[in-house]
Amino acid sequence: MPGALVLTAAEDLGPVEIRSVARGRQIRIAEPLAAAVASVRAAAVSALESPGPVYGVTTGMGDQSQLELDAAVRERHQDTLMLGRAVGSPPWLTRRQARAALAARLRTFLNGDAAVTVGLCRQLAALLNADVVPAVPSTGLGAAGEIIALAHLGALVTGSGSALAPDGVTARPAADALAAAGLRPFPLGVKEGVALLEGVPTTSALAVLTSERARQLADRAAVVAGTGIAVTGAHRDPYSPLLARGDAELAAALERIREVAGFDPAPRALQAPLSFRVLGPALAHLARCTSALDAAVERALGGVSDSPAFIDGAFVGSAGFDGFDLAATLDAVTVAACHLAETSAARLHRLLDDRVTGLPRQLTDSPGLHAGLVAVHKRAVGVVHRMRREAVPACLGSVETSLGQEDVQSFSMESARTLGSALDGLAEVLACELLGVHQAVLLGGRPVCLGADAHRILDAAAAALPPGTSDRPFGRDIDALLDLTSGSVKRFTEPHQ
Repeated sequence: MPGALVLTAAEDLGPVEIRSVARGRQIRIAEPLAAAVASVRAAAVSALESPGPVYGVTTGMGDQSQLELDAAVRERHQDTLMLGRAVGSPPWLTRRQARAALAARLRTFLNGDAAVTVGLCRQLAALLNADVVPAVPSTGLGAAGEIIALAHLGALVTGSGSALAPDGVTARPAADALAAAGLRPFPLGVKEGVALLEGVPTTSALAVLTSERARQLADRAAVVAGTGIAVTGAHRDPYSPLLARGDAELAAALERIREVAGFDPAPRALQAPLSFRVLGPALAHLARCTSALDAAVERALGGVSDSPAFIDGAFVGSAGFDGFDLAATLDAVTVAACHLAETSAARLHRLLDDRVTGLPRQLTDSPGLHAGLVAVHKRAVGVVHRMRREAVPACLGSVETSLGQEDVQSFSMESARTLGSALDGLAEVLACELLGVHQAVLLGGRPVCLGADAHRILDAAAAALPPGTSDRPFGRDIDALLDLTSGSVKRFTEPHQ
Protein backbone atom coordinates (compact mmCIF):
# COMPACT_ATOMS: atom_id res chain seq x y z
CA MET A 1 0.00 0.00 0.00
CA PRO A 2 1.43 3.45 -0.90
CA GLY A 3 2.11 6.00 1.81
CA ALA A 4 -0.53 8.40 3.04
CA LEU A 5 -2.17 10.53 0.36
CA VAL A 6 -1.41 14.18 1.09
CA LEU A 7 -4.14 16.42 -0.29
CA THR A 8 -2.99 19.86 -1.40
CA ALA A 9 -6.05 20.52 -3.58
CA ALA A 10 -9.49 18.97 -3.98
CA GLU A 11 -8.42 17.55 -7.34
CA ASP A 12 -5.81 15.42 -5.56
CA LEU A 13 -8.68 13.14 -4.54
CA GLY A 14 -9.77 11.99 -8.00
CA PRO A 15 -11.04 8.60 -9.21
CA VAL A 16 -7.63 6.91 -9.07
CA GLU A 17 -7.04 8.15 -5.53
CA ILE A 18 -10.56 7.23 -4.42
CA ARG A 19 -9.90 3.65 -5.55
CA SER A 20 -6.65 3.68 -3.60
CA VAL A 21 -8.37 4.99 -0.47
CA ALA A 22 -11.12 2.40 -0.92
CA ARG A 23 -8.42 -0.27 -0.70
CA GLY A 24 -7.08 1.15 2.56
CA ARG A 25 -4.79 4.07 1.77
CA GLN A 26 -4.72 6.80 4.40
CA ILE A 27 -5.33 10.52 3.85
CA ARG A 28 -3.85 13.74 5.20
CA ILE A 29 -5.15 17.22 4.42
CA ALA A 30 -2.29 19.65 3.85
CA GLU A 31 -2.40 22.94 5.74
CA PRO A 32 -2.79 25.22 2.68
CA LEU A 33 -5.88 23.25 1.62
CA ALA A 34 -7.22 23.33 5.18
CA ALA A 35 -6.72 27.10 5.21
CA ALA A 36 -8.65 27.45 1.95
CA VAL A 37 -11.55 25.41 3.36
CA ALA A 38 -11.52 27.53 6.53
CA SER A 39 -11.59 30.73 4.50
CA VAL A 40 -14.71 29.63 2.61
CA ARG A 41 -16.31 28.55 5.87
CA ALA A 42 -15.69 31.95 7.47
CA ALA A 43 -17.24 33.73 4.49
CA ALA A 44 -20.28 31.44 4.59
CA VAL A 45 -20.85 31.98 8.31
CA SER A 46 -20.64 35.71 7.71
CA ALA A 47 -23.15 35.47 4.86
CA LEU A 48 -25.58 33.65 7.13
CA GLU A 49 -25.81 36.77 9.28
CA SER A 50 -27.60 38.52 6.43
CA PRO A 51 -31.42 38.48 6.46
CA GLY A 52 -33.29 36.02 4.29
CA PRO A 53 -33.98 32.26 4.34
CA VAL A 54 -31.30 29.66 3.58
CA TYR A 55 -32.66 26.22 2.69
CA GLY A 56 -31.94 23.57 5.30
CA VAL A 57 -30.22 26.08 7.56
CA THR A 58 -32.84 28.62 8.58
CA THR A 59 -35.69 26.49 7.18
CA GLY A 60 -36.81 22.90 7.17
CA MET A 61 -36.08 20.59 4.23
CA GLY A 62 -38.25 19.20 1.45
CA ASP A 63 -41.89 20.18 1.80
CA GLN A 64 -40.99 21.81 5.13
CA SER A 65 -38.69 24.32 3.45
CA GLN A 66 -41.51 26.85 3.86
CA LEU A 67 -41.14 26.61 7.64
CA GLU A 68 -38.81 29.17 9.20
CA LEU A 69 -36.81 27.81 12.14
CA ASP A 70 -36.32 29.88 15.27
CA ALA A 71 -32.90 30.31 16.83
CA ALA A 72 -33.40 27.56 19.42
CA VAL A 73 -34.39 25.00 16.78
CA ARG A 74 -31.51 25.99 14.50
CA GLU A 75 -29.07 25.09 17.29
CA ARG A 76 -30.24 21.46 17.15
CA HIS A 77 -31.34 21.21 13.54
CA GLN A 78 -28.09 20.18 11.82
CA ASP A 79 -27.38 17.35 14.26
CA THR A 80 -30.93 15.99 14.00
CA LEU A 81 -31.16 16.02 10.19
CA MET A 82 -29.70 12.50 10.01
CA LEU A 83 -32.02 10.88 12.53
CA GLY A 84 -35.34 10.58 10.71
CA ARG A 85 -33.72 10.01 7.32
CA ALA A 86 -31.51 7.04 8.23
CA VAL A 87 -34.27 4.58 7.35
CA GLY A 88 -32.20 1.98 5.47
CA SER A 89 -31.50 -1.64 6.32
CA PRO A 90 -29.18 -4.38 5.00
CA PRO A 91 -27.81 -5.28 2.58
CA TRP A 92 -25.16 -2.65 3.31
CA LEU A 93 -22.51 -1.41 0.95
CA THR A 94 -19.27 -3.36 1.30
CA ARG A 95 -16.43 -1.92 3.35
CA ARG A 96 -14.58 -1.01 0.18
CA GLN A 97 -17.63 0.72 -1.25
CA ALA A 98 -18.28 2.58 2.00
CA ARG A 99 -14.66 3.75 2.14
CA ALA A 100 -14.96 5.01 -1.42
CA ALA A 101 -18.15 6.87 -0.47
CA LEU A 102 -16.41 8.56 2.47
CA ALA A 103 -13.55 9.57 0.17
CA ALA A 104 -15.91 10.97 -2.46
CA ARG A 105 -17.84 12.87 0.25
CA LEU A 106 -14.56 14.39 1.42
CA ARG A 107 -13.64 15.33 -2.16
CA THR A 108 -16.86 17.27 -2.68
CA PHE A 109 -16.43 19.06 0.64
CA LEU A 110 -12.92 20.12 -0.34
CA ASN A 111 -14.34 21.78 -3.46
CA GLY A 112 -15.62 24.49 -1.09
CA ASP A 113 -19.24 24.79 -2.25
CA ALA A 114 -20.55 23.00 0.84
CA ALA A 115 -18.84 25.55 3.14
CA VAL A 116 -18.19 23.00 5.89
CA THR A 117 -15.54 23.29 8.59
CA VAL A 118 -12.02 21.95 8.35
CA GLY A 119 -12.92 19.89 11.40
CA LEU A 120 -15.61 17.97 9.51
CA CYS A 121 -13.21 17.29 6.63
CA ARG A 122 -10.60 16.03 9.08
CA GLN A 123 -13.20 13.87 10.80
CA LEU A 124 -13.93 12.14 7.48
CA ALA A 125 -10.20 11.61 6.97
CA ALA A 126 -9.87 10.27 10.52
CA LEU A 127 -12.69 7.79 9.93
CA LEU A 128 -10.91 6.52 6.82
CA ASN A 129 -7.54 6.33 8.54
CA ALA A 130 -9.04 4.38 11.45
CA ASP A 131 -11.06 2.23 9.01
CA VAL A 132 -14.33 3.11 10.73
CA VAL A 133 -16.87 3.05 7.91
CA PRO A 134 -20.62 3.68 7.85
CA ALA A 135 -23.28 1.04 7.37
CA VAL A 136 -24.91 2.46 4.23
CA PRO A 137 -27.92 0.73 2.62
CA SER A 138 -27.36 -0.41 -0.95
CA THR A 139 -31.02 -0.52 -2.03
CA GLY A 140 -34.46 0.78 -1.07
CA LEU A 141 -33.36 4.32 -1.91
CA GLY A 142 -36.34 6.19 -3.31
CA ALA A 143 -35.31 9.72 -2.37
CA ALA A 144 -34.32 12.43 -4.78
CA GLY A 145 -30.53 12.42 -4.57
CA GLU A 146 -28.91 10.23 -1.93
CA ILE A 147 -30.54 11.55 1.23
CA ILE A 148 -31.22 8.11 2.76
CA ALA A 149 -27.75 6.75 2.06
CA LEU A 150 -26.04 9.97 3.13
CA ALA A 151 -28.08 10.13 6.32
CA HIS A 152 -26.48 6.82 7.27
CA LEU A 153 -23.03 8.15 6.36
CA GLY A 154 -23.63 11.34 8.34
CA ALA A 155 -25.02 9.44 11.31
CA LEU A 156 -21.65 7.74 11.69
CA VAL A 157 -20.00 11.16 11.86
CA THR A 158 -22.33 12.32 14.62
CA GLY A 159 -22.26 9.00 16.46
CA SER A 160 -26.01 8.47 16.17
CA GLY A 161 -25.96 5.78 13.49
CA SER A 162 -24.17 2.53 12.73
CA ALA A 163 -20.77 1.42 11.54
CA LEU A 164 -19.95 -1.71 9.59
CA ALA A 165 -18.56 -4.43 11.78
CA PRO A 166 -15.21 -5.98 10.81
CA ASP A 167 -17.07 -8.79 9.00
CA GLY A 168 -18.39 -6.20 6.54
CA VAL A 169 -21.91 -7.62 6.81
CA THR A 170 -23.33 -6.71 10.20
CA ALA A 171 -23.53 -3.29 11.82
CA ARG A 172 -22.70 -2.03 15.29
CA PRO A 173 -23.50 1.26 17.05
CA ALA A 174 -21.47 4.14 15.68
CA ALA A 175 -20.64 5.39 19.17
CA ASP A 176 -19.01 2.05 20.03
CA ALA A 177 -17.02 1.95 16.79
CA LEU A 178 -15.81 5.52 17.24
CA ALA A 179 -14.78 4.89 20.85
CA ALA A 180 -12.90 1.73 19.91
CA ALA A 181 -10.92 3.75 17.36
CA GLY A 182 -10.20 6.57 19.80
CA LEU A 183 -12.54 8.97 17.99
CA ARG A 184 -15.43 11.06 19.24
CA PRO A 185 -18.76 11.92 17.64
CA PHE A 186 -18.45 15.16 15.69
CA PRO A 187 -20.90 17.94 16.64
CA LEU A 188 -22.11 19.53 13.43
CA GLY A 189 -21.95 23.26 12.94
CA VAL A 190 -24.32 25.46 11.02
CA LYS A 191 -25.13 24.08 7.53
CA GLU A 192 -23.00 20.94 8.01
CA GLY A 193 -25.96 18.62 8.44
CA VAL A 194 -27.59 19.65 5.18
CA ALA A 195 -24.18 19.51 3.48
CA LEU A 196 -23.76 15.88 4.55
CA LEU A 197 -27.10 15.03 2.91
CA GLU A 198 -26.54 16.72 -0.45
CA GLY A 199 -24.84 15.63 -3.67
CA VAL A 200 -24.16 12.24 -5.21
CA PRO A 201 -20.88 11.14 -3.61
CA THR A 202 -22.02 7.55 -3.01
CA THR A 203 -23.05 6.99 -6.61
CA SER A 204 -19.83 8.67 -7.73
CA ALA A 205 -17.83 6.31 -5.54
CA LEU A 206 -19.66 3.23 -6.80
CA ALA A 207 -19.18 4.40 -10.38
CA VAL A 208 -15.45 4.81 -9.77
CA LEU A 209 -15.22 1.20 -8.58
CA THR A 210 -17.48 -0.35 -11.22
CA SER A 211 -15.75 1.50 -14.05
CA GLU A 212 -12.46 -0.14 -13.15
CA ARG A 213 -14.11 -3.55 -12.90
CA ALA A 214 -15.91 -3.14 -16.22
CA ARG A 215 -12.57 -2.50 -17.94
CA GLN A 216 -10.98 -5.52 -16.27
CA LEU A 217 -13.86 -7.76 -17.31
CA ALA A 218 -13.77 -6.45 -20.87
CA ASP A 219 -10.16 -7.53 -21.12
CA ARG A 220 -11.00 -10.93 -19.59
CA ALA A 221 -13.68 -11.29 -22.26
CA ALA A 222 -11.18 -10.45 -25.00
CA VAL A 223 -8.77 -13.10 -23.68
CA VAL A 224 -11.38 -15.84 -23.16
CA ALA A 225 -13.16 -15.22 -26.46
CA GLY A 226 -9.93 -14.64 -28.36
CA THR A 227 -8.69 -18.02 -27.17
CA GLY A 228 -11.98 -19.57 -28.31
CA ILE A 229 -11.56 -17.95 -31.73
CA ALA A 230 -8.25 -19.74 -32.13
CA VAL A 231 -9.57 -23.04 -30.77
CA THR A 232 -12.50 -23.09 -33.21
CA GLY A 233 -10.38 -21.98 -36.15
CA ALA A 234 -12.63 -18.98 -36.77
CA HIS A 235 -11.84 -16.83 -39.80
CA ARG A 236 -9.82 -13.76 -38.81
CA ASP A 237 -11.33 -11.31 -41.32
CA PRO A 238 -13.70 -9.70 -38.76
CA TYR A 239 -10.67 -8.64 -36.69
CA SER A 240 -8.78 -6.89 -39.47
CA PRO A 241 -7.51 -3.39 -38.58
CA LEU A 242 -8.98 -2.23 -41.89
CA LEU A 243 -12.46 -2.48 -40.35
CA ALA A 244 -11.82 0.08 -37.60
CA ARG A 245 -11.63 3.21 -39.72
CA GLY A 246 -12.53 6.26 -37.64
CA ASP A 247 -13.17 4.21 -34.49
CA ALA A 248 -10.37 4.21 -31.93
CA GLU A 249 -12.21 1.94 -29.49
CA LEU A 250 -12.89 -0.65 -32.17
CA ALA A 251 -9.28 -0.47 -33.35
CA ALA A 252 -8.05 -1.17 -29.81
CA ALA A 253 -10.51 -4.05 -29.36
CA LEU A 254 -9.57 -5.70 -32.65
CA GLU A 255 -5.88 -5.33 -31.89
CA ARG A 256 -6.38 -7.05 -28.53
CA ILE A 257 -8.31 -9.91 -30.17
CA ARG A 258 -5.58 -10.42 -32.78
CA GLU A 259 -2.96 -10.37 -30.04
CA VAL A 260 -4.75 -13.19 -28.17
CA ALA A 261 -6.01 -15.32 -31.07
CA GLY A 262 -3.00 -15.03 -33.36
CA PHE A 263 -3.18 -15.67 -37.10
CA ASP A 264 -4.58 -18.87 -38.56
CA PRO A 265 -3.66 -19.36 -42.24
CA ALA A 266 -6.19 -22.19 -42.61
CA PRO A 267 -9.49 -21.31 -40.86
CA ARG A 268 -12.18 -23.99 -40.64
CA ALA A 269 -14.78 -21.95 -42.53
CA LEU A 270 -15.12 -18.76 -44.53
CA GLN A 271 -17.44 -17.27 -41.92
CA ALA A 272 -17.65 -17.99 -38.19
CA PRO A 273 -20.93 -17.72 -36.27
CA LEU A 274 -21.95 -14.13 -35.57
CA SER A 275 -21.21 -14.30 -31.84
CA PHE A 276 -17.52 -14.64 -32.76
CA ARG A 277 -17.61 -11.90 -35.40
CA VAL A 278 -19.26 -9.22 -33.23
CA LEU A 279 -16.78 -9.55 -30.37
CA GLY A 280 -14.85 -6.47 -31.46
CA PRO A 281 -17.86 -4.14 -31.70
CA ALA A 282 -19.22 -5.45 -28.37
CA LEU A 283 -15.92 -4.73 -26.62
CA ALA A 284 -15.66 -1.33 -28.29
CA HIS A 285 -19.15 -0.34 -27.20
CA LEU A 286 -18.44 -1.32 -23.60
CA ALA A 287 -15.24 0.74 -23.74
CA ARG A 288 -17.13 3.77 -25.04
CA CYS A 289 -19.81 3.46 -22.35
CA THR A 290 -17.18 3.09 -19.64
CA SER A 291 -15.37 6.20 -20.85
CA ALA A 292 -18.68 8.08 -20.75
CA LEU A 293 -19.15 6.91 -17.16
CA ASP A 294 -15.67 8.14 -16.25
CA ALA A 295 -16.54 11.55 -17.69
CA ALA A 296 -19.78 11.67 -15.68
CA VAL A 297 -17.83 10.84 -12.52
CA GLU A 298 -15.42 13.70 -13.18
CA ARG A 299 -18.36 16.06 -13.59
CA ALA A 300 -19.95 14.84 -10.36
CA LEU A 301 -16.76 15.10 -8.32
CA GLY A 302 -15.72 18.49 -9.64
CA GLY A 303 -19.10 20.12 -10.24
CA VAL A 304 -21.53 21.91 -7.95
CA SER A 305 -23.48 19.19 -6.16
CA ASP A 306 -24.36 20.89 -2.87
CA SER A 307 -27.68 22.65 -2.29
CA PRO A 308 -27.62 25.34 -1.23
CA ALA A 309 -24.11 25.80 -2.59
CA PHE A 310 -22.01 28.71 -1.37
CA ILE A 311 -20.79 30.41 -4.55
CA ASP A 312 -19.44 33.93 -4.99
CA GLY A 313 -20.44 34.87 -1.47
CA ALA A 314 -24.06 33.74 -1.70
CA PHE A 315 -26.11 30.61 -1.07
CA VAL A 316 -27.55 29.22 -4.31
CA GLY A 317 -30.10 26.42 -4.50
CA SER A 318 -29.15 23.73 -7.01
CA ALA A 319 -30.21 20.38 -8.42
CA GLY A 320 -26.67 19.04 -8.24
CA PHE A 321 -27.89 16.13 -6.13
CA ASP A 322 -30.08 14.80 -8.94
CA GLY A 323 -27.56 12.29 -10.30
CA PHE A 324 -29.33 11.52 -13.58
CA ASP A 325 -26.09 11.99 -15.53
CA LEU A 326 -24.46 9.25 -13.48
CA ALA A 327 -27.56 7.05 -13.43
CA ALA A 328 -28.05 7.12 -17.20
CA THR A 329 -24.40 6.36 -17.94
CA LEU A 330 -24.35 3.56 -15.37
CA ASP A 331 -27.42 2.06 -17.04
CA ALA A 332 -25.69 2.30 -20.42
CA VAL A 333 -22.70 0.33 -19.12
CA THR A 334 -25.14 -2.27 -17.74
CA VAL A 335 -26.69 -2.76 -21.18
CA ALA A 336 -23.24 -3.03 -22.79
CA ALA A 337 -22.16 -5.63 -20.22
CA CYS A 338 -25.35 -7.62 -20.81
CA HIS A 339 -24.74 -7.64 -24.55
CA LEU A 340 -21.19 -8.88 -24.04
CA ALA A 341 -22.53 -11.66 -21.79
CA GLU A 342 -25.08 -12.63 -24.44
CA THR A 343 -22.31 -13.04 -27.01
CA SER A 344 -20.32 -15.13 -24.52
CA ALA A 345 -23.23 -17.52 -23.91
CA ALA A 346 -23.80 -17.82 -27.66
CA ARG A 347 -20.13 -18.65 -28.30
CA LEU A 348 -20.25 -21.32 -25.62
CA HIS A 349 -23.22 -22.89 -27.40
CA ARG A 350 -21.26 -22.92 -30.65
CA LEU A 351 -18.35 -24.63 -28.86
CA LEU A 352 -20.70 -27.55 -28.15
CA ASP A 353 -21.44 -27.96 -31.86
CA ASP A 354 -19.16 -30.42 -33.65
CA ARG A 355 -19.95 -28.70 -36.96
CA VAL A 356 -18.28 -25.53 -35.67
CA THR A 357 -15.34 -27.05 -33.80
CA GLY A 358 -14.71 -30.45 -35.37
CA LEU A 359 -14.58 -31.79 -31.81
CA PRO A 360 -16.87 -34.33 -30.09
CA ARG A 361 -20.40 -33.01 -29.68
CA GLN A 362 -21.08 -31.20 -26.39
CA LEU A 363 -17.34 -31.34 -25.62
CA THR A 364 -17.28 -34.76 -24.01
CA ASP A 365 -14.93 -37.66 -24.60
CA SER A 366 -17.89 -40.09 -24.37
CA PRO A 367 -20.95 -38.71 -26.21
CA GLY A 368 -24.10 -40.46 -25.07
CA LEU A 369 -22.58 -41.74 -21.86
CA HIS A 370 -21.61 -38.24 -20.73
CA ALA A 371 -23.54 -34.99 -21.17
CA GLY A 372 -20.47 -32.82 -21.54
CA LEU A 373 -21.00 -29.10 -21.09
CA VAL A 374 -24.58 -28.80 -22.31
CA ALA A 375 -25.81 -28.00 -18.78
CA VAL A 376 -22.97 -25.52 -18.31
CA HIS A 377 -24.37 -23.63 -21.27
CA LYS A 378 -27.82 -23.77 -19.68
CA ARG A 379 -26.38 -22.16 -16.55
CA ALA A 380 -24.94 -19.38 -18.70
CA VAL A 381 -28.34 -18.94 -20.35
CA GLY A 382 -29.97 -18.61 -16.93
CA VAL A 383 -27.48 -15.95 -15.87
CA VAL A 384 -27.96 -14.00 -19.09
CA HIS A 385 -31.73 -14.18 -18.63
CA ARG A 386 -31.39 -12.70 -15.14
CA MET A 387 -29.10 -9.99 -16.46
CA ARG A 388 -31.58 -9.14 -19.19
CA ARG A 389 -34.41 -8.76 -16.66
CA GLU A 390 -32.26 -6.47 -14.51
CA ALA A 391 -31.11 -4.35 -17.45
CA VAL A 392 -34.28 -2.25 -17.47
CA PRO A 393 -32.96 1.31 -16.93
CA ALA A 394 -33.07 2.06 -13.22
CA CYS A 395 -32.94 5.79 -13.93
CA LEU A 396 -36.56 5.77 -15.15
CA GLY A 397 -39.76 5.36 -13.16
CA SER A 398 -40.16 8.42 -10.94
CA VAL A 399 -42.68 8.41 -8.09
CA GLU A 400 -43.75 11.53 -6.22
CA THR A 401 -42.45 11.92 -2.65
CA SER A 402 -42.31 14.68 -0.02
CA LEU A 403 -45.90 15.72 -0.73
CA GLY A 404 -44.93 16.52 -4.29
CA GLN A 405 -41.89 18.67 -3.48
CA GLU A 406 -39.68 15.85 -4.77
CA ASP A 407 -41.66 14.57 -7.74
CA VAL A 408 -38.83 12.93 -9.71
CA GLN A 409 -35.83 10.76 -8.83
CA SER A 410 -32.87 9.40 -10.79
CA PHE A 411 -32.34 6.28 -8.60
CA SER A 412 -28.62 6.62 -9.29
CA MET A 413 -27.55 4.25 -6.52
CA GLU A 414 -29.95 1.62 -7.86
CA SER A 415 -28.30 2.07 -11.27
CA ALA A 416 -24.92 1.46 -9.64
CA ARG A 417 -26.23 -1.63 -7.85
CA THR A 418 -27.69 -3.01 -11.08
CA LEU A 419 -24.39 -2.51 -12.88
CA GLY A 420 -22.57 -4.34 -10.10
CA SER A 421 -24.95 -7.27 -10.51
CA ALA A 422 -24.50 -7.20 -14.29
CA LEU A 423 -20.72 -7.33 -13.93
CA ASP A 424 -21.06 -10.29 -11.56
CA GLY A 425 -23.19 -11.99 -14.20
CA LEU A 426 -20.71 -11.23 -16.96
CA ALA A 427 -17.90 -12.76 -14.90
CA GLU A 428 -19.99 -15.89 -14.34
CA VAL A 429 -20.87 -16.32 -18.01
CA LEU A 430 -17.23 -15.80 -18.99
CA ALA A 431 -16.26 -18.52 -16.50
CA CYS A 432 -18.67 -20.87 -18.29
CA GLU A 433 -17.18 -19.92 -21.66
CA LEU A 434 -13.66 -20.41 -20.33
CA LEU A 435 -14.60 -23.90 -19.15
CA GLY A 436 -15.79 -24.65 -22.69
CA VAL A 437 -12.56 -23.34 -24.20
CA HIS A 438 -10.51 -25.37 -21.71
CA GLN A 439 -12.48 -28.53 -22.47
CA ALA A 440 -12.07 -27.94 -26.21
CA VAL A 441 -8.30 -27.64 -25.80
CA LEU A 442 -8.17 -30.90 -23.84
CA LEU A 443 -10.06 -32.64 -26.63
CA GLY A 444 -8.37 -31.01 -29.62
CA GLY A 445 -5.05 -29.59 -28.43
CA ARG A 446 -3.74 -26.05 -28.28
CA PRO A 447 -3.52 -24.16 -31.56
CA VAL A 448 0.02 -23.11 -32.36
CA CYS A 449 -1.16 -19.59 -33.24
CA LEU A 450 -2.23 -18.67 -29.70
CA GLY A 451 -0.88 -15.48 -28.16
CA ALA A 452 0.86 -15.32 -24.80
CA ASP A 453 -2.21 -14.29 -22.78
CA ALA A 454 -4.20 -17.17 -24.27
CA HIS A 455 -1.55 -19.61 -23.07
CA ARG A 456 -1.51 -17.96 -19.66
CA ILE A 457 -5.23 -18.22 -19.06
CA LEU A 458 -5.26 -21.82 -20.31
CA ASP A 459 -2.38 -22.65 -17.97
CA ALA A 460 -4.23 -21.05 -15.07
CA ALA A 461 -7.45 -22.89 -15.93
CA ALA A 462 -5.64 -26.22 -16.14
CA ALA A 463 -4.03 -25.59 -12.75
CA ALA A 464 -7.40 -24.75 -11.17
CA LEU A 465 -9.42 -27.69 -12.55
CA PRO A 466 -9.38 -31.48 -12.20
CA PRO A 467 -7.76 -33.37 -15.08
CA GLY A 468 -9.78 -34.93 -17.88
CA THR A 469 -13.03 -34.16 -19.70
CA SER A 470 -15.37 -36.72 -18.14
CA ASP A 471 -18.58 -35.54 -16.50
CA ARG A 472 -18.24 -34.21 -12.97
CA PRO A 473 -19.99 -31.52 -10.90
CA PHE A 474 -18.99 -28.74 -13.30
CA GLY A 475 -20.40 -26.10 -10.96
CA ARG A 476 -17.23 -26.52 -8.91
CA ASP A 477 -15.17 -25.88 -12.03
CA ILE A 478 -17.10 -22.69 -12.73
CA ASP A 479 -16.53 -21.51 -9.17
CA ALA A 480 -12.80 -22.13 -9.57
CA LEU A 481 -12.69 -20.29 -12.90
CA LEU A 482 -14.53 -17.27 -11.50
CA ASP A 483 -11.21 -16.23 -9.98
CA LEU A 484 -9.86 -15.90 -13.51
CA THR A 485 -12.82 -14.01 -14.96
CA SER A 486 -14.15 -11.92 -12.08
CA GLY A 487 -12.00 -8.91 -12.86
CA SER A 488 -10.46 -8.88 -9.39
CA VAL A 489 -7.56 -11.32 -9.83
CA LYS A 490 -4.73 -11.36 -12.32
CA ARG A 491 -3.22 -14.80 -11.88
CA PHE A 492 -3.20 -15.53 -15.58
CA THR A 493 -0.99 -12.52 -16.28
CA GLU A 494 1.99 -14.35 -14.81
CA PRO A 495 4.60 -15.11 -17.48
CA HIS A 496 3.85 -18.16 -19.60
CA GLN A 497 6.67 -20.68 -19.58
